[in-house]
This record gives sequence, structure tokens and C-alpha cells, in this order.
Amino acid sequence: MNIRSLTRGDGVVIGAAVLLLIASFLDIYSIDGAPDSADIPNAWGSGPVLLSVTLAGIIGAALIVVARGLPQAPKVAGLDLGPFGVAFTVFAAWSALGNIFDPAGGFDNNGGSDAIGSGTGLILSFIATLVLAGAAIATPLVPALKGALLPPPKPAAPQPYGGQPQGGYGYPGAQQPGPSFGGQPGQPQQGQPFGGQPGQPQPQQPQQAHAPQAQQPAGDFAPFWFAVPVARPLFAEDGSPTPIAELAPGTWYLAVEQRGPSLVAQTQDGRRGVLQDTSGIQRG
Repeated sequence: MNIRSLTRGDGVVIGAAVLLLIASFLDIYSIDGAPDSADIPNAWGSGPVLLSVTLAGIIGAALIVVARGLPQAPKVAGLDLGPFGVAFTVFAAWSALGNIFDPAGGFDNNGGSDAIGSGTGLILSFIATLVLAGAAIATPLVPALKGALLPPPKPAAPQPYGGQPQGGYGYPGAQQPGPSFGGQPGQPQQGQPFGGQPGQPQPQQPQQAHAPQAQQPAGDFAPFWFAVPVARPLFAEDGSPTPIAELAPGTWYLAVEQRGPSLVAQTQDGRRGVLQDTSGIQRG
């Protein structure tokens, strides 16, 4: 689960769920004339309030956050987790409203005391579920709520050519050690040609072929390292709409081919896929 894919609206949903959990430990009734030592139940002592308000709201918030954080959220009864969670939050707010209007339930209709009112826990639960449902519905509609909850991290600056690698795979600019022939790595020892003795003339040898270079794709494209500003899906090269991986911010990936505005990228485990959204990427 990638928390950087969460939005500001998801942050409001999480905060409202925390407030709802806190409210569940407060008194749900307010009884006139009751002494301070009176044992007034909270939401955990009332099955209807616990199931229809507290747990329904918390479960709805969890479904919304999980659906946003996973690259491909599972479905429940053919429905995406996101809309399923929104429905839970609306149901929790509706149930909390009913408890505010009639906290005593059926007691009022059977000669019960009119001194029973809504307690602090019930009032806070209603406020929390109202904010929860409002944020869940408004997040896809309000641009301010659709922004990223956490700012994207700046990828580490590429290391100058010839430096030592600092992070294994995915770090551009790392120099590979060359062969050593008794002198400095990658350089033959001066004055001693390979296969001969020092100071002896050697027949002219044909110029050694350079080490094979990586074949570049057709055209002017050259592979390069890049990092994404936010988490973005990587799709299969066959055009399948299902993502095969997710590129995370702060990690360098290798672009091996360009297809129009898209890039063919390679992940750490060697998988290749198409990055369709290339806006804002940082080249290494």
C-alpha cells in the first residue's frame, strides 16, 4: 500500500474516523439529575450504536483508504471498495442522526423518562460521521481535496560519473570496474604490452576491439534513468489495462524505449512495462 497516493480528502476521512473512535468511549446518554458517579454506557455498551454508527463509520473509512492506497483494489460483490466504503459512511451518519433525535429509543413510547438526552459521545459521533460522509463524497468533486496528502519526495541527485554506487539497482552514474592487468584497474601497465616482456619490441597488433556496447533502439532514443514525482502505474506492453507494477517516488528506473508520449520502463526485478503518464519525471 502506497500512502503517497492518498489525497487530502482521505486525510479528512482518517481524522474523522479517529474522532469517531474517541467518541465511542464517551457517554452516549445525558440524564437530568444523574450524579457524577452514575455509570452511563458508551457506544461499546450499546449494540445498535456500536454496529450502526461506530463500526460502520470506521469500516467505511478503512475501505476508502485501502481502495485509494492499493494499485488495484479488490472488489466486494462486484463493487469497488471505494464506493462500498462511501455507502458505509453515509449509513453511519444517517444512523447517528436517528440516535440524536431519539437517544432513548423505545423507552419514550412506553412511559419512559423524558430526562434522557444525547450524551457527549453521541453528539461527537454524529459530528464525526457527518464529516466522514461529507469528505468521502466530496473528495472526487472538490479540487482542493483531490490534491496529494503528502508532498512527493525529491529523488536523490544523480551521482557524478565515476562515483561509487549508493543504493544498488536504480542509481544512475555508477561506474563499473574495468579489467586490471597488473596496474590500475581498467588500464594495462605502461611499458609492458599484453603478452610480451618489458622493453622488447612487439609486432604491431591490430587495434583491440572495444567492449560491446548496449544496442540502442531505433531512432535517436538513448536509454536513461528517471524518477517519478508521484506513484504511477506501469502497464503491460501488450496494451492490457491492468497495471503490472507501480513506480514509486524516490526510486530510479531505466527507460529503455519511447513509444509516442509513453516510455517503456524497467523495474528493479527486471519487468518491463509502459509508463503512460510521463509528466514531471526527473531524468538522471
